[in-house]
Amino acid sequence: MFARFVALLAGLLFGFGMMMSGMVNPDKVIGFLDFAGNWEPSLAFVMGGALSVFMPVYFFIIRKMAHPVCDTNFRLSNNKAIDIRLISGSVLFGIGWGTAGICPGPAVTLLAGGNASVVVFVASMLVGIWLGSKLTDMFESVNELKVNTGRVK
Repeated sequence: MFARFVALLAGLLFGFGMMMSGMVNPDKVIGFLDFAGNWEPSLAFVMGGALSVFMPVYFFIIRKMAHPVCDTNFRLSNNKAIDIRLISGSVLFGIGWGTAGICPGPAVTLLAGGNASVVVFVASMLVGIWLGSKLTDMFESVNELKVNTGRVK
């Protein structure tokens, strides 16, 4: 129960911070990404402020912890590969962020406002996640079949 309370509190704090900073405003985000036009630098200050709070906490507290507050061990990925999945996912995320001016975190925050375009965005995002997992499963099955039949060595 404590872990769920901490997760709820962290999510509320994160959402409130995004709303207060303007990171849920697609026009502000697109303006931040528009280096060649009417560049909006305020989000750089938001990121700098977040880093100035996080970095000391990380280096002096988090990095020295034996385990997280709500779990028995840290769960870090061992995958260091830069592969087609990482590159294509990054490109698709960047295109979506640059054209819509919103990314998943702020989109979930904006759901509370009931804006129809945000609902469509989040629904599309969930369909994309589902489709991506199905395509990944399909490609892994094909590669496994090739390896098992000796066609790939």
